Amino acid sequence: MTMPPTTRVLLADDHSLVRRGVRLILDNEPDLTVVAEAGDGAEAIERARAERPDLAILDIAMPRLTGLQAARELSRLQPDLRILILTMYDNEQYFFEALKAGASGYVLKSVADRDLVEACRAAMRGEPFLYPGAVNALIRNYLDRARDGAELPAKAITDREEEILKLVAEGHSSKEIADLLVISVKTVERHRANLLHKLGLKDRLELTRYAIRAGLIEP
Repeated sequence: MTMPPTTRVLLADDHSLVRRGVRLILDNEPDLTVVAEAGDGAEAIERARAERPDLAILDIAMPRLTGLQAARELSRLQPDLRILILTMYDNEQYFFEALKAGASGYVLKSVADRDLVEACRAAMRGEPFLYPGAVNALIRNYLDRARDGAELPAKAITDREEEILKLVAEGHSSKEIADLLVISVKTVERHRANLLHKLGLKDRLELTRYAIRAGLIEP
């Protein structure tokens, strides 16, 4: 009997215990092998460039770059890479953002032992995967909005603004952000002013609260 081809997996989560648990699940499957691990979104991109995996499993909330930010960049750099978002958040907005970012699956950590292996295989078959309990509700909600002409979930800020928002919320100064992103302090300040205006917020504290609600940083 011919064995199925082995899927090479990149696993990214900022908690080593979570990575260890997920790896135990995947290592029990003959067609799945973890070839690289990363502790944040930026490292995930670096490891993907080096290892060229078939599938990336990304935690949604990681430092430096979130799973959604990493997914967007990986989709651009490696269009053939399959992506799954692994999350503790049963959240409609995150689901739609994950799809927009290029992910083909959205798996809850609470049921990863049940769903993750099938999600990996579905992704490699080119099929979408969503945890069963939310499929009908999410599709019905999306179709209702489309039929009624209501605005579908959209991203309020640009990718660059999101990047700066995350760094501001993590406590970085404008100078530190400028150095990290290789842009001028004036550009950082302009982006921050745009964020406050677009989101109707007043200060860094409100930006941080927004970033937590948006899943860019953990509370």
